[in-house]
Amino acid sequence: MLFSIIIPLYNRPQEIDELLESLTHQTYPSFEVLVIEDGSTRDARAIVARYRDTLDVQYFFKDNEGQGFARNFGFEQAKGDYFIIFDSDCLIPPDYLTHVATFLEREGLDAYGGPDAAHDSFTPIQKAISYAMTSPFTTGGIRGNRKHIGKFHPRSFNMGVSRKVWEQVGGFKLTRLGEDIEYSIRIQASGFHIGLIPNAVVYHKRRTDFWQFYKQLHFFGRARINIYKHFPNELKAVHFMPAAFVVFVTALILLNMWSALIANHWLPIAVIGNIMFGGYILTLFFHSLAKTRRFEVAVLSVVASCIQLVAYGLGFIQDFWRRLVLKRS
Repeated sequence: MLFSIIIPLYNRPQEIDELLESLTHQTYPSFEVLVIEDGSTRDARAIVARYRDTLDVQYFFKDNEGQGFARNFGFEQAKGDYFIIFDSDCLIPPDYLTHVATFLEREGLDAYGGPDAAHDSFTPIQKAISYAMTSPFTTGGIRGNRKHIGKFHPRSFNMGVSRKVWEQVGGFKLTRLGEDIEYSIRIQASGFHIGLIPNAVVYHKRRTDFWQFYKQLHFFGRARINIYKHFPNELKAVHFMPAAFVVFVTALILLNMWSALIANHWLPIAVIGNIMFGGYILTLFFHSLAKTRRFEVAVLSVVASCIQLVAYGLGFIQDFWRRLVLKRS
């Protein structure tokens, strides 16, 4: 089986260098790599060229249209039997393709997704963000997890589709704002078999600071409303949880301010809310500490988890109000 690895790229030359270097260590030999530069002002042409002696790699430059349409461009150029999509900020373990090939031969999946994890080389903030995006105590627990909630929707940081899927379903209809979920839903609706490959793990660097992480998760919250506009049945109760967290924290702050400044005593409802919030924070801390075995990462994981929930919740509320209540485009 020939795999075509498709990587959209926008102004991230250092990241593509690290990703391509990780691909040189694959134990499975039959694959090509297509780097689609999506109108970058800092292109990676020279960096990609350095790998032509060690990888079957091609470089394409196109006008900027967003990652979804950049992937479509890659699909059109690909020669493989199976297309694999990575984000440029991923590192790929040496046995990744071997695990995928073995699983596909056994299970015959038409499309798949895989989990992500934190590499030892990641900074404490990156490890904390990785925890927030994969923990069962945050919304990240539904990503790349065997016990995910509802139907499994592969995410485009680590996703594969067969050539047959591409030929029958086509590619991405959206270029951003939930384009991978929309694509997964269409694949499923067409009768194709989608599944999780648990051992197809990538090391996903994500964002390197909390402000960038906030902006990304705010975007994800908005994307969920965009998915709803295409598939109303895909808006589930779990997607409201970050918005509920925002409402809860806001109400708790107001109750504490009222208790301290006006009532001059702690209101019972404020005390209950503080205990609940404190218990949640301690759960995040000790769970992260057990997983990462690093005190610093555990502390940062609490911060990252709160940022994740608040950012996603605010983005969700913003577009819920704007697009569903006010009916704005």
